Amino acid sequence: MGSMKDEQERQTYTIEEVAVILGIDRNSCYKAVARGDIPSIRVGFRILVPRTSLVKLLDATPKKS
Repeated sequence: MGSMKDEQERQTYTIEEVAVILGIDRNSCYKAVARGDIPSIRVGFRILVPRTSLVKLLDATPKKS
């Protein structure tokens, strides 16, 4: 596992990591990416979610009181 500094400097996350962050299952995350609900980039066969896009997505989500 990487150190906390490595985690802070990462610019992309895998689908599996995003699923954990969002608290959803991996298949739901893949479907959300396919629908365009979660912005992503494809590098070869890998699908990655840019950190900045994930932060914007989370900031735009309405918060329950």
